[in-house]
Amino acid sequence: MANDFWKNKKVIVTGGAGFLGSFVLEQLRASGCNDIFIPIIEEYDLRREADIIRMYRQFPADMVIHLAAAVGGIGANQANPGSFFYDNLIMGIQLIEQARLHNIPKFVAIGTVCAYPKYAPVPFKEEDIWNGYPEETNAPYGLAKKMLLVQSQAYRQQYGYNSIFLLPLNLYGPRDNFRPDSSHVIPAIIKKCVEAKRAGEGSITLWGTGSASRGFLYVEDAARGVLLAAERYNKSDPVNLGTPQEIKVKDLVEIIARLTGYKGAIVWDKTKPDGQPRRCLDITKAKKEFGFLAQTDFESGLKKTIDWYINNI
Repeated sequence: MANDFWKNKKVIVTGGAGFLGSFVLEQLRASGCNDIFIPIIEEYDLRREADIIRMYRQFPADMVIHLAAAVGGIGANQANPGSFFYDNLIMGIQLIEQARLHNIPKFVAIGTVCAYPKYAPVPFKEEDIWNGYPEETNAPYGLAKKMLLVQSQAYRQQYGYNSIFLLPLNLYGPRDNFRPDSSHVIPAIIKKCVEAKRAGEGSITLWGTGSASRGFLYVEDAARGVLLAAERYNKSDPVNLGTPQEIKVKDLVEIIARLTGYKGAIVWDKTKPDGQPRRCLDITKAKKEFGFLAQTDFESGLKKTIDWYINNI
């Protein structure tokens, strides 16, 4: 991104105060973008159309990068299926509609790997996204996000509106959400291992069987992918952002235990769900369309995440 694309651009970043958003902002500023607006929920509730209209009038942007989401792990999805569906759907639909009405030239919508069918062939290819129902524990969230793909394609067809839809893999990295009630798998395991080691506890208990597999994308790589797509990609066909690697959760736990120095037992609560059996993305399209390839070695990324947690929580 060493060019002048971002200079003099006015960009709205919803969710700019969040995990991925903080890295997108850093990279935007490093690329020469100095006119960025970050709506905070205390002033702009993006579920309310009036607040969106007010934001777009106050800040007539060249682009919207929509990262804001109501999101969490399996437990949070099970506890909040209605609000996760409503909040994500209503935010995205109204943001895109009002962006079109306010003549904002481009909208970047961030979807989720949860949008894929539960038993999609691995690695997940973009053309398989409609071939089945998502994994049940996070289907309301995944479907709400997937509706933004439908909206993007419909608006391009009817109005010629330029919006894109990206499907990032599970993210991890420094500044992640480590709250037990809503964290994803990597921060949840890091927290349990570090806290158990500090307390001298002999065991930790984790959900499921450990047999499910996941791919993970380091947050700085994800931010770079989002900005490359924002700069270079102008189609409504969905694009995966990820890596080709896949790891079983039980193997992930062993790596995190080693890196944190936790030597106790690992107990699996098999009454709890594993979630989707496998998640791994085909990344051919992102490389072809806008030159994106992840650069961070998985274990190096985990070390940085663990170090951040130990030094900041």
